[in-house]
Amino acid sequence: MRAYNKLTMVSGDEIMEFSDSNMTTAAIPMTYSRVAARALGLGERQLDRLMFGSGVLGRDLLRDDRYLNGRQQVQILSNALDISGDEAFGLYYGKQITPSTHGPMGFLVNSSPTLLEALESFRDYLPLRMNLTAISVHKTEDWLECRLGVSHGVTQKVYRLFIETLSLGLLAITESILGRPLSEGGLWLSYPPPSYREKYYSAYPCVVNFSAKENLLRIPAALANTVNASSDSRNYELALDQCRQLLRQMTPDEHNVVSQVRRLLLSSPNHQLVEADVAAALFVSKRTLARRLAQEGVGFREVRDQVLSSLAEGYLLNTQLSVDVVATLLNYHDASNFRRAFKRWYGVSPDTFRKRGK
Repeated sequence: MRAYNKLTMVSGDEIMEFSDSNMTTAAIPMTYSRVAARALGLGERQLDRLMFGSGVLGRDLLRDDRYLNGRQQVQILSNALDISGDEAFGLYYGKQITPSTHGPMGFLVNSSPTLLEALESFRDYLPLRMNLTAISVHKTEDWLECRLGVSHGVTQKVYRLFIETLSLGLLAITESILGRPLSEGGLWLSYPPPSYREKYYSAYPCVVNFSAKENLLRIPAALANTVNASSDSRNYELALDQCRQLLRQMTPDEHNVVSQVRRLLLSSPNHQLVEADVAAALFVSKRTLARRLAQEGVGFREVRDQVLSSLAEGYLLNTQLSVDVVATLLNYHDASNFRRAFKRWYGVSPDTFRKRGK
């Protein structure tokens, strides 16, 4: 039988190592477990099933001040496989992992000037976000070779799920830069074809090969310098810093519904999530969310306006960004709509507000 879990992995002149401490050190955010719960379609009362045996309660899944160690994350994803009753769950789960799932690292990837720099940013910061996985990036004359590594602490039961998730995450980054599916190149996987191998051919846009010597994604080298059309590192950094400041102002022990909604809105690149999306993210119905917010004396629109107005105020007073750019960062596709909303919040136009503030 192939030894799936290795302590070190060599790629070109790079060596990726996994420390035993990643299984005991709490460093993995709850984000990836929340994505699993959503992929399973679990409700609030079913979350304890997902967390069973991890030492973490279902209600803790919504807390951003709690982190998991490697053993807990492996247990939770093992539970997810069992709950799904589908060996192919890793493919569905992996499809939910987008650049924005990675939080600040996603902002960094999205702001990278080229495809190669985006992949290198992902390589450098992935161990800080999900320390059970790692990639190497090696450029040859013909290929960008991305080798995929998984910690030796990951059990064989979920090993394939981890590789599926990591490879699909890499493809999501690549496709966000290219603006299209990566049909060129190919994916090589170290394990034999699973019983659901046909599903790979719809999940992956490129050729998939099994029983390979290593886990490897190859991208044509000609695409390495593909310019990221949405790249603007300065604006992304300002946006990220503004969100971080507002998140820091929220005390860690705030776990009421209003705080949970605020955190979701601030943590999402699309700060204007609709109420149904936020309810789903909190594993409750839209009606339940509305009732709980009403018990705290607010409505969803009011909370969302508070978040957007606070972000807008920070951008206008603390940066030189134009009103049009601020509107874009707040996901207003029409700057005139942003101006109308701002006047509703503050009684004056954004330009007047900025002049008075200065």
